Amino acid sequence: MAHLRIRKYNTKEVWKGQNLDNDLCMAVRAGNHVFLRGQTGLTLDNQLVGVGDAGAQADQAMKNVKQLLEEAGSKLEHICKTTIYITDRAYREAVYRAIGKHLKGVHPCSTGLIVNGLARPDLLMEIDVEAVIPQDEARQ
Repeated sequence: MAHLRIRKYNTKEVWKGQNLDNDLCMAVRAGNHVFLRGQTGLTLDNQLVGVGDAGAQADQAMKNVKQLLEEAGSKLEHICKTTIYITDRAYREAVYRAIGKHLKGVHPCSTGLIVNGLARPDLLMEIDVEAVIPQDEARQ
């Protein structure tokens, strides 16, 4: 199977007002590996959920993760690694609580970082996800 690129887009359409022109996608399936674009409080059609609420943004991000994994033939239980970015240490508990609700029983490896900012000032968190579909569950 060649790399499957899911939800292709160009940054000039998504990040209007910025001088960007990059061809990207929301997810790539390479064999049994699934890589997701960093997910935030933006819905998959770019509407912000949870203005000023890092926990609500994390919950939306995980809803996106679930949907994108399913579109790639995967599921939350296949997540192996997450990297979580927050813009303020005070958001840690709310963000990790929301993500933990979606990943209860999954036990992925996780790295958390506090950063100065994300792509938009109203984004308070972002999560990167990598998953591996078990061989016995892989579909072609």
